[in-house]
Amino acid sequence: MIEFSKELLALADEAEAALASEFDYIKKISYENTARVMAAFAEHRVDAACFAPTTGYGYDDRGRDVLDRIFADVMGAEAAFVRHNIVNGTHALTIGLFGLLRPGDILFSLTGKPYDTLEEVIGISGERGNGSLADYGVTYRDVEMIDGKTLDFEGIGAFLRSEEGARVKVCFLQRSKGYLNRRTLTVDEIGEATHFVKSIRPDVFVVVDNCYGEFTETREPPAVGVDLAIGSLIKNPGGGMAETGGYLAGSARAVELCSYRLTCPGIGLEVGATLGQNKHMFRGIFYAPHTVAEALKTAHFAAYVFEKLGFAVEPAPTEHRSDIIQTVITGSAEGLCAFCRGIQAGSPVDAYVTPEPWAMPGYRDQVIMAAGTFVQGASIELSADGPLRPPYTAFFQGGLTFESGRIGVLSAAAEVLRSCGK
Repeated sequence: MIEFSKELLALADEAEAALASEFDYIKKISYENTARVMAAFAEHRVDAACFAPTTGYGYDDRGRDVLDRIFADVMGAEAAFVRHNIVNGTHALTIGLFGLLRPGDILFSLTGKPYDTLEEVIGISGERGNGSLADYGVTYRDVEMIDGKTLDFEGIGAFLRSEEGARVKVCFLQRSKGYLNRRTLTVDEIGEATHFVKSIRPDVFVVVDNCYGEFTETREPPAVGVDLAIGSLIKNPGGGMAETGGYLAGSARAVELCSYRLTCPGIGLEVGATLGQNKHMFRGIFYAPHTVAEALKTAHFAAYVFEKLGFAVEPAPTEHRSDIIQTVITGSAEGLCAFCRGIQAGSPVDAYVTPEPWAMPGYRDQVIMAAGTFVQGASIELSADGPLRPPYTAFFQGGLTFESGRIGVLSAAAEVLRSCGK
């Protein structure tokens, strides 16, 4: 059993008492989201036949089709597709962007440069000729958020009204912060941005990278007018149960176009064997509201503990969340590595492993990652990571249960204090 100092245990008890009202707020969100999921299950008559595997072409896979409709309902979308063979969030986003963009179009990011792994997809880094959007004649432009806090509506509007802006086909919003020290967008803010864009260019698709944000609020981006919301099943909507996969949800036309990128034009969503993965994905979205609630509680707890230990954290301990990510600015490479070592040691799987920084494919800097998870790389499970660049921020997320998350946070705190000689 992991043992902690009396001081750390006292701080943990103090944190739980101080966060009682926040935990109650999270419980209410979880209840409302669970009710929405269960209503979708009932509406679409989920039964044991939905879990049956298919092979080959996968024609008439009832479970696959029902799960698509459930995701659409839960997301507030006209249509959706969920597939186990989407390998990660970046893959899902790639399907979406290539599905909607054509040569000569502009991809316009309203939240600045996107997450590191999308840079090579877009073609703003990496070798030419690898099949990026740039290789196919798609131009990329962006506008930074103001002080990392608010969307620059003046800048967005000016570009959309410009001569070059007439070629914008997709306006892109990254809901979560990625590896940036910026604020996460709320669903209301995403809706405001969508309505602003549509008031100028109703023909433009608004696409949201929804990773880490699902079920943290009681609505999802398609419910406020977004054309396409995209995410990974080994994050929030998989509930810690999905083994792999991703989803795209939004307007019927956007989803249809993306389905042709998933398979091929003329076939779309008519095929796709599920190979026995349906049950994991059904169970995942059923568990997701509760699992996300546990991760949110863990994030609040981490913010309280590390702020009390003298570290800058974002969001603040009592701030409502729109994603599950908690940042802790450690201030040094060793501090970041110590944080990750502590998370790894406080995990249920591979607790004996010591994480080390490495040149991870798709990232500009060395990255250290801690993830003692049942599903490899699942960031709905307790995990932490960060690029080795100033100010050496630890990006912490997940926790299948608050009890295990609490242990992981205290393990990280103990290791950071040890590295500082305290």
